[in-house]
Amino acid sequence: YKLIKVFYYNMKIVDIVNLQREEGHIFYLRKYEGEAVLELPTSVERAKIKFSIEMSPLGEKKVELSLMSTVNYPLLPVKKALIDYIIFIDKEGTLPC
Repeated sequence: YKLIKVFYYNMKIVDIVNLQREEGHIFYLRKYEGEAVLELPTSVERAKIKFSIEMSPLGEKKVELSLMSTVNYPLLPVKKALIDYIIFIDKEGTLPC
């Protein structure tokens, strides 16, 4: 557990580039795809991602994330950091409408 926590702090999400919203007919479900730029301890990598943000009837947001390419880093910290970043940029209002 401590090892994962240390790895999490050694990695940084720089940005999500080429971010596009997929067209959909369900108003409470937004789907996106893009490319995450990750700053790892030994390199900077790009990984293709797809994610969705679903709004529940009670106002809670649920983020589901899929990595479409491999990353030379443990998967759980990468997914956790990406979900946190997606929630942050959604609150800031910088996701495409």
